[in-house]
Amino acid sequence: MRVSKFISLTIAVVLFVCGASLAKTKKYGVDDVRRVTLSAPTRVGEVLLPKGEYEVRHTMEAETHIMLFKQLGGKLAEARVKCNLVELKQKADRDQLGYTMNSANERVLQMLIFSGDTAQHVF
Repeated sequence: MRVSKFISLTIAVVLFVCGASLAKTKKYGVDDVRRVTLSAPTRVGEVLLPKGEYEVRHTMEAETHIMLFKQLGGKLAEARVKCNLVELKQKADRDQLGYTMNSANERVLQMLIFSGDTAQHVF
């Protein structure tokens, strides 16, 4: 009887710790992996990515938020950029990408919001 209580308590503690850890990493409702389509060549950080479909992975390095863009479809285009999360007033109802143009007349990704998130990624 004592062993089964110990096992039950251990399982409950593990589930609590995992849940608390997951809640901390999902702050603002941000998912770890999403997809985005770039309709034209776009500069992301230091890299000019060709138009196409990308997997976007949100990761953490210590306290730094990192976005990794990897082109889908067997291509090798990739970019890595630091981002800041800015809280939204309400949950986003659609994906949004914000750009500026640089002196070389290239689109430069400045902001990214994914549907369902409560924060935007600002580069």
